Amino acid sequence: MFDSGVGGLSVLKAFRQLAPTERVIYFADTAYFPYGPRPAPEVRKRSFAIVQRLVQSDVKLVVVACNTASAAALPDLREAFPVPFVGMVPGVKPAASRSRAGRVAILATPGTLDGELFARVVDDFGRGTRITTIPGSGLAELVESGQAGTPRSREALRGLLGPEVQAGADTVVLGCTHYAFLQDDIHAEFPNLSIVDTSEAVARRAVQLLDEGGLRGPSDQEGELDLIVSGDREQFRAIMRQLSFEPATMEARQ
Repeated sequence: MFDSGVGGLSVLKAFRQLAPTERVIYFADTAYFPYGPRPAPEVRKRSFAIVQRLVQSDVKLVVVACNTASAAALPDLREAFPVPFVGMVPGVKPAASRSRAGRVAILATPGTLDGELFARVVDDFGRGTRITTIPGSGLAELVESGQAGTPRSREALRGLLGPEVQAGADTVVLGCTHYAFLQDDIHAEFPNLSIVDTSEAVARRAVQLLDEGGLRGPSDQEGELDLIVSGDREQFRAIMRQLSFEPATMEARQ
């Protein structure tokens, strides 16, 4: 499982609840954080380098726990490596079904909003719904720096989501795994806004593929988490702890 930072921990948390005995390697590419503003070829290059590293550890499945990396690299990764992949797809379909007003805001990084994957999902599932895209400028950085749940994060969300909510949007899609950690802030600012986060759905799909391929570990196996960080390891561990993950039992290496 990999992401540019702590965002993918939202998927990891759901996966560990569904498959607590599985052994997971989580690669946090913090040396290249954030992915969102980077050109797609650069994100694709990093994704290939990370997956190559993970495959060397004999992994049986890879979760691209990052919307931007999924948009930039997922089809190419599936062609290049002989393991199953699960990627992040913006939850346009459930949002369109859930919205009573027929008006949905997509909060995502520029790299996700500009990708072919997003355009295809909107075309397939967004018909009949007014879809507004909102680049979440600075939000991932707030989460990565430990500022989720602060007045600063709520102020940022007011500025980004407020105009569209006032215009009638009743549902927001979180198109970046980092944004999952801002759900309490969104609820505090916009109590009536429905939030669509696909982290749990992606974790369920990963478990489903493991079951279909006969890849699940033994039921009596002890679950493990191996943490790989490309940047500042101690800073990452501190943010993990703030997000209610306890890194003390994890092996961390660069």
